[in-house]
Amino acid sequence: MGHRGTKPKGKVKIRWTPNFAYIIGLIATDGCLSKDGRHITLTSKDGEQLANFKKCLGLGNIVGNTMSGYNGKPYGRVQFGDVLFYKFLLKIGLTPAKSKTIGGLKIPTRYFFDFLRGSLDGDGCTYSYWDKRWKSSFMFYTCFVSASRDHILWLQENIKKQTGASGHISGDGRKATFHLKYAKKESSAILKKMYYSDNVICLKRKRLKIEKTLSIAGLKLS
Repeated sequence: MGHRGTKPKGKVKIRWTPNFAYIIGLIATDGCLSKDGRHITLTSKDGEQLANFKKCLGLGNIVGNTMSGYNGKPYGRVQFGDVLFYKFLLKIGLTPAKSKTIGGLKIPTRYFFDFLRGSLDGDGCTYSYWDKRWKSSFMFYTCFVSASRDHILWLQENIKKQTGASGHISGDGRKATFHLKYAKKESSAILKKMYYSDNVICLKRKRLKIEKTLSIAGLKLS
């Protein structure tokens, strides 16, 4: 007869799916692994982000706690304990205090762009402007951000393998972040891979912004 409590029971179903890969992208950017070997935390000022996190991981009973963020603005936080999921995250390359040390992650190729969409929603952005130097020249960029050069290089390598897009890395570490940017044509190719369906999990406001940006350039996501 075994002792009660000897086998940890996981809250999270560990199985690669588009939603699961998306959440790994969020954890890799906005998430945190506590040093206790058990707790995972996601902090965000966006309520939809926290709701997506809970939905995809099946954390219906976990409530987001309000905490003060930078400039006094409130941030939401979801924290839960799951030893098995924590160990899985370590196995694929995530660690506590990961921001500057994170490198490549073990993401299945077929789910890479779901992961990348999570990374974009977590710590990336898109922006656009009219270039006054050229008549009717509309520019737009997709940008991924990390404090780790190794992680940015890994993203760049994998994006190039699957789209041929090279991108451009800026930042030298002195400003604490590296930026991987893709301009118009490359950006469009990557975005179409990330938003391959109307039903993919994502931040709706970011998707809407992307759709509006592409429409100005005469392009569509799908």
